[in-house]
Amino acid sequence: MKSIRSLFLWMIGLTFFVIFSIVIILFSFLFPLKTIDPFVKSFLKLLFKLLFIKVEVKGNVAIDSSKTYLLMANHVSIFDVPLLKAYIPHYCIGVEAHHQFKWPVYGWLISRLGTIPIERTSIYSSMRSMEKAKVLLQAHTSIAILPEGGRTLNGSIQPFKKMPFHLAKQAEVGIIPIGLSGLYKLKPKGKWHITPTTITIYFGDPITSETVNKLSIEELKDHVRDQIIDLIIEP
Repeated sequence: MKSIRSLFLWMIGLTFFVIFSIVIILFSFLFPLKTIDPFVKSFLKLLFKLLFIKVEVKGNVAIDSSKTYLLMANHVSIFDVPLLKAYIPHYCIGVEAHHQFKWPVYGWLISRLGTIPIERTSIYSSMRSMEKAKVLLQAHTSIAILPEGGRTLNGSIQPFKKMPFHLAKQAEVGIIPIGLSGLYKLKPKGKWHITPTTITIYFGDPITSETVNKLSIEELKDHVRDQIIDLIIEP
């Protein structure tokens, strides 16, 4: 029964996602990305509903859209990125692994949406990606990044990479911690079954740019990680 349900959900989800992606790709040639962003969010929220996934939004959702932030969340599932894109309340750009840009349809979509590719195995390539991210932040475009650098294998939060925190200090922007819960049960890495459940996206209070500048890289990394752990509400 679980396999049949999962197969049905994959068919529904992939069909909808391909149609959605083609529509958004076409729109991206006609309208500015900020203009189509509300439509992207609406489509992705509908995707979760079609998959019988209930999403709860908690915490400090009144993010000041006039300010620029680096938004950081724990990385649990392939659903993390669409969840963040759907529910972060203002326009932002994501950062994703470079190999995902080669995937049919999905790679075309994230490329048209301005997503920044990052090659984690190359320090020089990663630095170029972070330089591009810094330029965007300084141009007042918020960026969402997953500082673990990869999905968890057991549901527990992993150590954070240092580079996103160098980026925050260099760009002199605040950080918004986000805790994602329920996604490991929904679809863990290495498994193909989808288990419809309730997932939660929990926004923490912004960590100001003054605090970012005051703390060392290690202190900032540990502080943000602690904040995100506090926002994860599953046992």
